[in-house]
Amino acid sequence: MRKKAICLALSTMLFAISFPVLAQQPKKLHRIGILLVGSSSFYSAWIDVFRQGLKEFGYIEGKNIGIEYRYAEGKADRLPALAAELVGLKLDVVFTSSTPSVLAVKKATSTIPIVFVSTSDPVASGLVTSLARPGGNITGLTIIGVG
Repeated sequence: MRKKAICLALSTMLFAISFPVLAQQPKKLHRIGILLVGSSSFYSAWIDVFRQGLKEFGYIEGKNIGIEYRYAEGKADRLPALAAELVGLKLDVVFTSSTPSVLAVKKATSTIPIVFVSTSDPVASGLVTSLARPGGNITGLTIIGVG
């Protein structure tokens, strides 16, 4: 009987001081929004290159990253509604191209990061404060020629 009591006491002590085993937490699925003025067929090559670039950094759509696409189909008046729809999805970042689409997303959010490609003059259009220090939640690439 004494042997059983000692074994029970030791087992209880070992159980009490053992570290709890925690299940591995699932990795966060990063969510990207893409807002484009044209159609999906017009931007298909651009989207393929974008996906390939993500893949090179280990991000695979549907596996560890989610991408929400919105296309205005050439109708700029649709951009504000599409931007608001994307912002409502609580994305991690929004990628866009063209000044009108960036302006639509800028109006819809001041917290979600916005990355633009190929706007005409982001300073003159009011997208950023300066090229060196864009400020706010907007940054991106532009080509400004000297004429």
